Amino acid sequence: MQTQRMILWIVFSMSLLFLWDSWQRHQGHPSLFGGATPQASAPAASGDGKPRTDASIPPSSGAGAEVPGAAPAAQAGGQGVPSGAPGAGAAVAPAASGPSGQAIRLANDVLALDVNPVGGQIERAELLQHRDLNDRAHHLVLLHNQPGKLYVAQSGLIGAADGPGYPNHRTPMTPVDGNAGPHVLAAGGDAVRLSLAAESGGVQLVRTYTLARGAYVVDVKDEITNVGATPARPVLYMQLTRDGNPPPGESKFYSTYTGPVVYSDADKFQKVPFGDIEKDKAKHAMSADNGWVGIIQHYFVSAWIPAAKVNREFYTRKVDTNLYSVGIKEPLAELAPQASTTVQSRLLVGPQDQRMLEGIAPGLDLTVDYGWLTAVAQPIHWLLQKLHGLVGNWGWAIVLLTIVVKTIFFPLQAASYKSMARMKAVTPRLTAIRERYGNDRVKMNQAMMELYKTEKINPLGGCLPIVVQIPVFIALYWVLLASVEMRDAPWVGWITDLAAPDPYYILPLVMAGTMFIQTRLNPTPPDPMQAKMMMIMPLVFSVMFFFFPAGLVLYWLVNNVYSIAQQWVITRKITQEAAAAKARG
Repeated sequence: MQTQRMILWIVFSMSLLFLWDSWQRHQGHPSLFGGATPQASAPAASGDGKPRTDASIPPSSGAGAEVPGAAPAAQAGGQGVPSGAPGAGAAVAPAASGPSGQAIRLANDVLALDVNPVGGQIERAELLQHRDLNDRAHHLVLLHNQPGKLYVAQSGLIGAADGPGYPNHRTPMTPVDGNAGPHVLAAGGDAVRLSLAAESGGVQLVRTYTLARGAYVVDVKDEITNVGATPARPVLYMQLTRDGNPPPGESKFYSTYTGPVVYSDADKFQKVPFGDIEKDKAKHAMSADNGWVGIIQHYFVSAWIPAAKVNREFYTRKVDTNLYSVGIKEPLAELAPQASTTVQSRLLVGPQDQRMLEGIAPGLDLTVDYGWLTAVAQPIHWLLQKLHGLVGNWGWAIVLLTIVVKTIFFPLQAASYKSMARMKAVTPRLTAIRERYGNDRVKMNQAMMELYKTEKINPLGGCLPIVVQIPVFIALYWVLLASVEMRDAPWVGWITDLAAPDPYYILPLVMAGTMFIQTRLNPTPPDPMQAKMMMIMPLVFSVMFFFFPAGLVLYWLVNNVYSIAQQWVITRKITQEAAAAKARG
């Protein structure tokens, strides 16, 4: 029997280790069994010390397009296009003189964007309904262009056969209305707009950003006119460019994915880690007439979403040291001289609110990263939302959700507790058998198996019901970890943010106490070493949970308390039945 226990402990421990390692590799991190974590460095800076915003123009599928080499440093953008860029690229439009232009503010009631007139790049996005948890006096800034941090949305045209390139994200643009000041949604207004225009290579581009009230989605309209004397066949690109650094404030005790994603109906949701792009091993859908690209991090997402039923090519590429792009190229029909065309697309910059994402585009809700347990986690999240609708507080919704899930699994849990109660009842006899046979393992195991047979006890009966529940409880863990609703959500008293650790460590300490109680209720292992390990585990878990979000600790605490109540009731019932049977006998 001791051998069986040891095998079970080894299998359980190795299963946890391999599960953790598989999850780490799934998230784009190196394996625990080899390979080092790449050290991220700051994005390359221009001569004025600012991060580069002149990410290289994506390779063009247009015939006759030039492959740009290592160009001299541009005055506005820092360095030129890096050499070795895959595929063919368009010629680079001349940059504006001096530093990048003064950004134009475009804002509604939930989102404030800073649009750089050089290329119309969106170089800053401030989420007005979400606080920066590292600096609660300010709103969260998702897109940014700061020393050591670069995360911008870019768009433009490529495909010019020769001469000056078409307007791209390095081309100076001017406001169509002549107003370079803020464009802010007026009280009672439905939407706010900003139109920018540029002309280069015989093509005129007028881009209009429209931001509706309450929307995290920017409607983008590109009006393209061939003002030259020869036909033009431009290719529209839309890309997100970001450094490979993790978001500030990321926990060292649990890991969430940060990086590019690509979605198409055929290939579904695909993560493309920065490390794979760095090594030129990125794998994702290459073309479709549907889908989108984006970059996700814990709780937030940005994504370019072209119009439906339009052919597109997906690409990812390394732009510079620790700087990467993910984007879409959309080939346009040939434009005769003086001909025009209009292209509609959308740019999402906002929280990973599943209800909102489902209504924007297919597959966007998958950016809420539940990993391989998505099929189990999504119904749990749906139930959590329904419970929140009843109680109006996410903390109490977690309490109710835990009770509901535990109650559903009560029959399995009861079987486990009954088995453990019987094991606890025969623990003195097992200890006596161990002392009687000493080091004679064969006879000791034979005696133990005979005892189990006589008492009709399955030594694995307490484990198997728990194993069946593991996927559900792991999925519940990921729901609470990944749900943006937990961010900055209060519960009671000192718990003002369910996504942040308990500031006074009260919940982890109480949870440790409940784990000690559970340990006392369980049968004591005959092996003294195993018994010591079982008593140490609550201490280890409590220290680890000091750094976990309060919402997760609350879930484990309620789970433990409810389990103790269930186990106490079942154990008491079995003890009374045993006493009654003994009295009758």
